[in-house]
Amino acid sequence: MGRGTPMVDPVDPDRLEDLADEITTLSAHIHAATHRLLTLIAEFDRLKGWERAGHRSCAHWLAFGTGIDLGAAREKVRAARALLELPGTSAAMARGELSFAKVRALTRVASPTTEGDLLELARGSTAADLERMLRSWRLASRKDEVELERLRHASRTLSVFPGDDGMVVVKGRLDPEVGALLMRAIEAAGDALYRRETKGFLPEAEPGQRRADALGLLAERAMAAGFGLGDEDGTPISGTRAERYQVLLHVEAGTLEHDGEPGRSELEDGTRVSAETSRRLACDASAVEVRHDGDGRILDVGRRRRTIPPAIRRALEVRDRGCRFPGCGSRFCDAHHVVHWADGGETRLDNLALVCRVHHRLLHEEGFRLELNAWEGGRPVFYDRRGLPVPERPPVLGVGPGAAEALTRDNRRRGTDPDWRTASCRWERPGDIPLEVLERAYEAA
Repeated sequence: MGRGTPMVDPVDPDRLEDLADEITTLSAHIHAATHRLLTLIAEFDRLKGWERAGHRSCAHWLAFGTGIDLGAAREKVRAARALLELPGTSAAMARGELSFAKVRALTRVASPTTEGDLLELARGSTAADLERMLRSWRLASRKDEVELERLRHASRTLSVFPGDDGMVVVKGRLDPEVGALLMRAIEAAGDALYRRETKGFLPEAEPGQRRADALGLLAERAMAAGFGLGDEDGTPISGTRAERYQVLLHVEAGTLEHDGEPGRSELEDGTRVSAETSRRLACDASAVEVRHDGDGRILDVGRRRRTIPPAIRRALEVRDRGCRFPGCGSRFCDAHHVVHWADGGETRLDNLALVCRVHHRLLHEEGFRLELNAWEGGRPVFYDRRGLPVPERPPVLGVGPGAAEALTRDNRRRGTDPDWRTASCRWERPGDIPLEVLERAYEAA
């Protein structure tokens, strides 16, 4: 091309405008279809369809059945429940005016009496601006310090779980005084680990790495010290840590048998425990056999033994890597005897499976059943209350060609026909929002 030749745009501007219109229109149709999805989720949740399928919650079922992340599933279930109380927000989303991101932000703060003032702001703002404004207003408008402290304390949480790369992830929210104590303890442990005398023995570390190492030292020292009040020589008053935190269940041997008559089965304080619950607890516990005479006098107390020996438990952890119920995978599990040891079942790998406490309860108290398929290397097969096998894998999702057109036709059949303007933002920046709109939304939030 010569120096004086003008450049020609190879893209037809009309074509670009048509593409933009099609994208924004289809997005509005997707918003409307997402509203339909949330409506169905709310109804499924109300009917507890997830419980019948054996899942821990509606969010767990949704993640398993649709292939979305569990966190995203929880947000969809929460928003679906909230929309039942917000008719204006629900109707706006049904028309394709609000994206799920905007609805997610609104449902955290809106009530039936305030949603009207918030809707105008939501329609005209970007999702990011709406989220940022609502979050800051919510904090600024809480003037009751007692209520704020109550809410803040109720939000305390701590989770420790393995990440995808094998590292352990720690997340939490602590009360200010607990957080300050933890920070000082980590600081002290870090100084002890990386004090001047150890220079050359420990590699240099970034501040975050120092804190991670310090937390490990804190845990080690806490476990070594114990958690009893202690006497003068520092020994925990209740013996070992494991002994202090045991739950004792007194149960007659016949009660543990599948066809046995319910006899004594109670906790230390006398609380009655059902026979099937006793079988569940006895699946993976320490057992001490006590023999009585006819008058209830103790004749002999046997040695304590683990129903699952440590070596078998380690092998079970390596083999199963978490709860075997389809779609669960929780790493905090009990070892379940497929044929209970009280019924003659052996404590061997081919008669054991790891299940979390939720699904362990399903297998004992809720009518579910587990079999290990010997023909397929001991593959576990779960059966629901109806005797039907629980699907092992999520359904294969997919749609045929023309899915977008079918979605649009379905929305129109329901009376929703958005165009390219329906979901678009009116204001590019927060500074463009009219003052009266901001004031009403601020008061509502």
